[in-house]
Amino acid sequence: MIRRFLAFAALSWCFPVALLRAGNTPNWQEILAQRLSLYGHRNWIVVADSAYPAQASPGIETIVSHADQLSVLQGVLRAIRASKHVRPVIYTDQELKFVDEQDAPGIQKYREELRTLFGKGEVQALPHEEIIAKLDQASKMFRILIIKTDLTLPYTSVFLELRAGYWSDAAERRLRKVMTQHTTH
Repeated sequence: MIRRFLAFAALSWCFPVALLRAGNTPNWQEILAQRLSLYGHRNWIVVADSAYPAQASPGIETIVSHADQLSVLQGVLRAIRASKHVRPVIYTDQELKFVDEQDAPGIQKYREELRTLFGKGEVQALPHEEIIAKLDQASKMFRILIIKTDLTLPYTSVFLELRAGYWSDAAERRLRKVMTQHTTH
């Protein structure tokens, strides 16, 4: 009994800030707002299902929302679209298209809700491992925020690669073309 008390006292003494701050932890919206003001092109935000792993790369920050995935995704998209400096390139797992309702009850309804949320916006579907490789590569130089949700359906994480909001991909291609032509002459 005394050993347990001493161990607890030692931990309490070593980590008093963590114990005191437990009730004052910012919610996911506050963290998103803070990070979004810092983030720019090449940063990522992931709205993940509940089984998404905590990745070990120091460039990746994972927080738990304790909220519905589609609600979190709506909030993240709203925040990104309200900012002038970034815009999202949206990726979903290619596997999501093939998950059977029998194996994951509710997946069809989820896919329909996702289509409604995205509308006619361009969404790129890539194999899960390919998206994870992109995240791994990006995390070596840039920050990534992963917001875990309560969703328990497979292959439902949504990956948002941030690009400059005031500069289009087409403008970047034209710039690169002009630069290439200029350096070859």
